[in-house]
Amino acid sequence: MELYTIYSTSEEVVRPFIINDEQRMMTQMYAWSKHENEHIRRLSSEGCRPQLPWAKALVKYKNDPTPILPILEELKADTSLYVRKSVANNLNDISKTHPDLVINIAEKWLKNDDKHTNWIVKHGCRTLLKQANSKVLALFGYHDSSSILVDDFSVDKTIVAIEENITFSFGISATEATKVRLEFGVDYVKANGKRNRKIFQISETQLKNHENKSYSKKHAFVDLSTRKHYTGFHSITLIVNGAERGTLDFELV
Repeated sequence: MELYTIYSTSEEVVRPFIINDEQRMMTQMYAWSKHENEHIRRLSSEGCRPQLPWAKALVKYKNDPTPILPILEELKADTSLYVRKSVANNLNDISKTHPDLVINIAEKWLKNDDKHTNWIVKHGCRTLLKQANSKVLALFGYHDSSSILVDDFSVDKTIVAIEENITFSFGISATEATKVRLEFGVDYVKANGKRNRKIFQISETQLKNHENKSYSKKHAFVDLSTRKHYTGFHSITLIVNGAERGTLDFELV
């Protein structure tokens, strides 16, 4: 597996060994986290992700991810982006079942003020940011949005055909200097007629006192392998620093 992962990947193959002989395999995984080859270091993190999308979940680590943490600690400032992406994805997996644990790790790691570590923390907290977790938003400087004003939030059409785009626009300004995280949520109609929200990021920016910025964003309703669109009434919601600041409805036909 160590040899093979250099030329392809072994992250799926290691998982039965973790399940059937955890202590022995995780000892090997930790040893790999110190390897000089970035592919092998990456395997040590990717292979023990609790919720690797294309492989069997590690249910034990979904319930208790503690055995993974020494590996992530070893790799938290890795010089390889390939490795750092895996560490961040592992943290993101853990955040779905143990958000407070990831928040504690993020707080501790950010104190090191290392550019590689900081990138991992931000990427690893992306689900918590989309969930508008107040502790995580504050951790990255996105505080209460009451000082941020929103105006002229509008869509270019109220009826959109599948395979077409919709464009929405808005302006923001601030009554005091502040950091701003802009997102939008689309409430998609599902096959059963119910709606499900998907969050998309627009921008992260800094506003000076009384500064104004305008935005225009196009969103496509093209069927993908990961998303099929259904007709019915959808909506777009503007989200500023985790707070909903307006919703617009439209019909997909």
